[in-house]
Amino acid sequence: MYLAANGRPDAPPRPPGAGRRVPAAVLALGAVSLVTDISSEMVTAVLPLYLVLGLGLTPLQFGFLDGMFNGATALVRLLGGRLADRRGHHKRVAGAGYLLSALSRLGLLLAGGATGGIAAALAADRLGKGIRTAPRDALISLSGPPESLGRSFGVHRAMDTTGALLGPLAAFAVLWATADAYDAVFAVSFCTGLLGVLLLVVYVPAAPGPTPGPAAAPPAGPRPPRRPVLRDPAFRRVLCAAALLGATTIGDAFLYLLLLRGLDLPPALFTLLPLGAAAVYLLLAVPAGRLADRAADPSGRRTGRRTAFLLGHCALLGAYALLLAPVSPPTVVGVLVLLGVFYAATDGVLMALAAPALPAAGRAGGLAVLQTGQALARLLGAAGFGAAWTLWGQRPALWAAALALAGALAAASRILPAAPPTAAPEAP
Repeated sequence: MYLAANGRPDAPPRPPGAGRRVPAAVLALGAVSLVTDISSEMVTAVLPLYLVLGLGLTPLQFGFLDGMFNGATALVRLLGGRLADRRGHHKRVAGAGYLLSALSRLGLLLAGGATGGIAAALAADRLGKGIRTAPRDALISLSGPPESLGRSFGVHRAMDTTGALLGPLAAFAVLWATADAYDAVFAVSFCTGLLGVLLLVVYVPAAPGPTPGPAAAPPAGPRPPRRPVLRDPAFRRVLCAAALLGATTIGDAFLYLLLLRGLDLPPALFTLLPLGAAAVYLLLAVPAGRLADRAADPSGRRTGRRTAFLLGHCALLGAYALLLAPVSPPTVVGVLVLLGVFYAATDGVLMALAAPALPAAGRAGGLAVLQTGQALARLLGAAGFGAAWTLWGQRPALWAAALALAGALAAASRILPAAPPTAAPEAP
């Protein structure tokens, strides 16, 4: 259990829940994400089959719809963060996003094969996901002491990934039981999504417990003017490092495609490769968060999150290196393990690294800026790798990606703050 200031008698009192390993609100949010991801991945697993085989859309049409709405999700996060910070209604904004995604399954059920209705349902799903992400992560960061943020985000991401693994299994179980009735999948997904909203309403507190230190929630009364998050030098450095590294991330789909081509595997196995990386991520998310929280330099300043984030990208560089060698079955295992390590050491750890640099009143908006910047950088990185592959060929493009990531790692190690970032005081 956590001991305030190592048990000294003059230490400040611990906030409620500080003695728990994982705050109850984080576990509740993890349960919400688990159930919601089951609902979401049920649809994701069958949607290509439904649209292309069932309704006759061309792969180009499906790719255009999916890519357009996925790109819009990154920008909608800014709106969700802004709305959540305006009056401190993180739970309400997150709940609206979860509810909108659940209702999108009902939209697919009622669309009846109409392309316009399906496009509207997909747009509602991506809009809901974009709105809820930053307020949800802000709730996690505000629900416990700053020194345990890595563990809190690790537990949440592990529960979230569990839902992502169970969703496709549930979808195919429903299809098997109903003789390929896609409407049944959408109906079960809708009910599961509503269950996630109910869990949020009942078990997630509207106002998370205050955290100690400068990031504590402001007192009641008129809110002081907020300092723009991009004016904070520590947060800017975290954002720049995350965007720089994101721009050298070529995208999971390209890695899986390189594995398939290297071994000349049947295309049907493409859908199974992400499950291997997700399983490793599930196993390592909590240990990676705990190690990031515990690691400290000799002066006692916690720098483990910074180190974990950089080492996670070293694991990704290792995956690139394996693909540059002749591909064999052990290569497939190694790439999937390293990819899982990469996500375990970077996804939640980045949120835990950046959150202390943001005041409570601007936490959701700041995390939304960080998530959007990283997502757009990764989009550019994937597009750049695709263009390089087309122009230069597979191997030269991968060499260029590996060298770019190595250079970005060297630069990020200098950009990231050496000491843990802390929130600047609010403007008087």
